[in-house]
Amino acid sequence: MRQVTNTIVMIRPVQFRMNEQTAVNNYYQEDAGISQEDANKIAKQEFENFVNALKKVGVDVIVIDDDPKNDTPDSIFPNNWVSFHENGDVGLYPMFAVNRRKERRPEILDFIETSGYDIHNIIDYTAAEEEEVFLEGTGSLVLDRVNKKAYCALSPRADEELFIEFCEDFEYTPVIFTAYQTVNEQRLPIYHTNVMMGIAETFAVVCLDCIDDKKERKNVINHLKTDNKEIIAINEDQVNNFAGNMLQVVGSGDKRYLVMSTAAFKSLTKDQILKIEKHCSILHSDLNTIETLGGGSARCMMAEVFLPKSM
Repeated sequence: MRQVTNTIVMIRPVQFRMNEQTAVNNYYQEDAGISQEDANKIAKQEFENFVNALKKVGVDVIVIDDDPKNDTPDSIFPNNWVSFHENGDVGLYPMFAVNRRKERRPEILDFIETSGYDIHNIIDYTAAEEEEVFLEGTGSLVLDRVNKKAYCALSPRADEELFIEFCEDFEYTPVIFTAYQTVNEQRLPIYHTNVMMGIAETFAVVCLDCIDDKKERKNVINHLKTDNKEIIAINEDQVNNFAGNMLQVVGSGDKRYLVMSTAAFKSLTKDQILKIEKHCSILHSDLNTIETLGGGSARCMMAEVFLPKSM
């Protein structure tokens, strides 16, 4: 069982903009004061630079174009609707925003198969949308694939019962908590777990300050420590700069990289950088417009492929 992969899927945007349907509970989205045309143009450039940075270190990036006939401003964040697993399973997930549901395109799965990967079984949770129940992929789920634990911060986009169902289907131990952020002096649930924590092979970057309940916080710490993960704690200001939205990947020569945005990197202290670099190298790319309008960052843009290769 692997925690990290060399292969990721990324979706090239065709009409990126601030999605009004997600802004109701994604408090990281902000209006950048630019036209839709400019937003899409800049986001495309940020996307290409990011893809090139990953390819340069030997990450295998499967780039698929968004379909312009769908109004899918957030298609750049594919990890919310799909997950790919080592046994050939694929998870399809129910999405909170109606206009994000069109991001689930069967031809994307076909393309991955023609790229040399085997899909054995599709586990489809999308019918839950009819009940207004949501679980947004590896945005809601932060997976410790080796120790078979799934961390989930409950929110309007992460339903507890459906999360338990996922854990039963994929044989993960659930670690449940609620993570909060301060919005207009109120503590409100963070919309996705992967904004405030990321799990790598030998360490975890996590904002413990977001977990207000002491028992829940202690439980998360205990699970990470039991699994010998060094806990690298970040603060809420760093979460606002997407320092929780990181993903470890494998480059050429089996070298490990922790991938993040430039804003996330700049928010880290020297001590935090040294702690990360004890484990792996850091790769960062400027995603400023995508972060501002989309309210998501580097990790959200990468759907990891763990599927078996075709014989």
